[in-house]
Amino acid sequence: MFAEVFILLYCGHLLADYPLQTDHQAAHKAACGAAGWKANAAHALTHVAACGLLLAVGAVALGWSLPLVPALAALAWIGGTHAVIDRRWPVAWWMRVARQQGWAKNGGAAHVDQTAHVVVLAAAALALAAI
Repeated sequence: MFAEVFILLYCGHLLADYPLQTDHQAAHKAACGAAGWKANAAHALTHVAACGLLLAVGAVALGWSLPLVPALAALAWIGGTHAVIDRRWPVAWWMRVARQQGWAKNGGAAHVDQTAHVVVLAAAALALAAI
């Protein structure tokens, strides 16, 4: 069940991070102040909705009985961590600590960002599969 849940969550992530993310969200989700947090929250909620929809479809199509509270907790984990990671400072901090400033200047931050999101999705899938 882990693989199926992970694939569904990853597909939800890709949908929310690329075709469903607006230009406004992409440009402002890391900005300071209320406007930045509003764009960030809208983007994170898109992740929750996309992942939640795919989990529901998967549960029906594959005959899973995912308990509601753990599924909602996994979606809250995905949305909350996505919001924090997308503020960009966690990725910048990691790249500084890991001495990856050169890679950061050459596009590496996007890869570290996506890796962090995938690790979060894997943790959520593991938690749901263990139920």
